[in-house]
Amino acid sequence: MSEHPAVLVIAGSDSSGGAGVTRDIRVLTECGIDALCAVTAVTSQTHSRTGRIHHIPATLVAEQIAAAFESRAIHALKIGMLGTAATVEAVAASLPDSAPPIVMDPVLVASSGGVLLDDSGIEAMRQLLLPRTTLFTPNIPEAATLLGEPPAEDVSTLLQQAQRLLQLGPRAVLLKGGHAEGEEAVDVLVWGNGDSLLLASPRVTLQKRGTGCALASAAAAALARGATTNDACRAAKRYIVDWFSTSVRAAVNA
Repeated sequence: MSEHPAVLVIAGSDSSGGAGVTRDIRVLTECGIDALCAVTAVTSQTHSRTGRIHHIPATLVAEQIAAAFESRAIHALKIGMLGTAATVEAVAASLPDSAPPIVMDPVLVASSGGVLLDDSGIEAMRQLLLPRTTLFTPNIPEAATLLGEPPAEDVSTLLQQAQRLLQLGPRAVLLKGGHAEGEEAVDVLVWGNGDSLLLASPRVTLQKRGTGCALASAAAAALARGATTNDACRAAKRYIVDWFSTSVRAAVNA
């Protein structure tokens, strides 16, 4: 049996390898974490379009989760694409009462286009999963959708929206600022009674798919090792900065 901590990934597949379970497992492996998975959907995607989406029956998703918990100790969960309200309900019902830390990345729309969670699924997520979530990691468009507000365009609005998302039940919210403008990409972390932390990095023009998956998985990896939520978010931000820096150097040297 491996001595590495384990993270259970509950998410969809991406045939391009850019996002979804493939990206999650890659990040967790790089972080020295064993990855287990419960696949919620199979998608046909490229880097520019989303084709057919096949939702795995909710009962099978639940069976995958049960099998993962039966197989070994799980130290954190990373939840990504859920797809349907039935799957949200199945995931919520499958989690043990004393579940390990949960990082949820609310995958609503694919980077390549395509709706990945419908309105009834969003409402089920709000009611059943958000109150059990340790760290919630929406991006700016996702936060706007969940709150029914215009997308944030500055750090002040990011803070306000993150605090409103915190009222939905998660113990902490990391609102990612990658879709904003400015010289820095600023992510906003809020928790508890509304305390906050800004995580800033130089903005790069390079576009990469799977960034949200990677950040959430890196945070889950740190939580699985016993890090605090604040330290897990710092570690996840460093992972993303290093990933982009490596990609930029590769592009320059190509």
